[in-house]
Amino acid sequence: MREPADGRPVILGEYIYETGATVRAAAKVFGVSKSTVHKDVTERLSKDDPVLYKQVKSVLEKNKSERHIRGGLATKRKYKGSI
Repeated sequence: MREPADGRPVILGEYIYETGATVRAAAKVFGVSKSTVHKDVTERLSKDDPVLYKQVKSVLEKNKSERHIRGGLATKRKYKGSI
């Protein structure tokens, strides 16, 4: 198994905390998979920077609580042109 790039969990964590980005959005910006971002910010970040981990965790929980709204808006945009 490959080792993670040095400092990537912290960089991803800072980005998510500062922008409020979703895991999927952060993955797109940094060119890695969403699974990699999720593993970095939930497992590796807790060991590298526990304070930042708590901050990022609150952003991820907020995003999780709002995901059904974003999904509904995406569906609305998808079908808006077909009416």
